[in-house]
Amino acid sequence: MAIGTKELAPAELDTFEDQRLVEELRKAKEELFNLRFQSATGQLDSHGRIRAVKRDIARLYTVIRERELGIRATPAPVEAPAKKASKSKAKKTEDASDDAEGKAE
Repeated sequence: MAIGTKELAPAELDTFEDQRLVEELRKAKEELFNLRFQSATGQLDSHGRIRAVKRDIARLYTVIRERELGIRATPAPVEAPAKKASKSKAKKTEDASDDAEGKAE
């Protein structure tokens, strides 16, 4: 069983966009730095956490590289659904302009 964070499971990394992977990598490196600093000053409680974060970093690098090589598919960008309120608002505006034209004639 792999040690690491539950949020960075390989199955979940497949759903992340490239930008999010880079952001997660940055966060993991920052956490590793802080853990090493705590270890050096004698304040670290869980030494296993360093190993888990290192594995998360390696996992992130692997996914990023596999996407570069075309081994792993990049998730399709999810488009935000069109807002129904804006369509109905536009329709109401058109109806109001039609009513105004009808009254003006």
